[in-house]
Amino acid sequence: MTEAKAPRGGVRLRGVTKRYGQGEAQLKALDGVDLDIEPGELVVVLGPSGSGKTTLLNVLGGIEPADEGELTVAGVELTGRSPKDLVSFRRDRVGFVFQFFNLVPTLTARENVEAMVELTGRGDRTQVPELLGSVNLTDRMDHFPAQLSGGQQQRVSIARALATDPDLLLADEPTGALDVATGKSVLRLLQETNRQGRSVLMVTHNASVASIAHRVVTMRDGKVETVEQNAAPADAVTVSW
Repeated sequence: MTEAKAPRGGVRLRGVTKRYGQGEAQLKALDGVDLDIEPGELVVVLGPSGSGKTTLLNVLGGIEPADEGELTVAGVELTGRSPKDLVSFRRDRVGFVFQFFNLVPTLTARENVEAMVELTGRGDRTQVPELLGSVNLTDRMDHFPAQLSGGQQQRVSIARALATDPDLLLADEPTGALDVATGKSVLRLLQETNRQGRSVLMVTHNASVASIAHRVVTMRDGKVETVEQNAAPADAVTVSW
């Protein structure tokens, strides 16, 4: 097990609201959300489709600005930031893992991760092989995405997200397209990432995944419905699917 490092990547939301549309068609995807995530926590967000889970991730990651409220992520106040500032924030502070991997098909696994280092100007390109080795892809790093299984592609996407050493890792349904065994291996990687000191916030429809979290947030209709503390988070390998 990796030795725990100093925790980082805390989050504080107060009255955060995000709207889409106008007039009678307007929808509040987030409706006055209050939420705290302590540095170094692994938090799972549950809720039905349309509850605001993905919008919450997008706002936390600086992909979309909030319309109202106060929002501080990894020590950065995001309220009222310009699009340019949000780009810098995403580059410097946050890593993203998505359900469908979003790898560049014409680049190898190694090149997909190297591209993130080059695009952001953060991280060390010479460390990419070691990073891919840490997700058990040493023998597959020169393969293209089409030559990799779904689980292998997701591991590449995790390595890519970690290449810039983010304070906060945001994962949107990271096991949704995977079988049970592969999904558990991805959850183990996310737990290991968390043990290295990073905060991890994972959105999922799979309630069984909640057992690995320090806290579980349930959303409904754009609001935080419940926040539950998990006194003894389970290991990913014990998750029932």
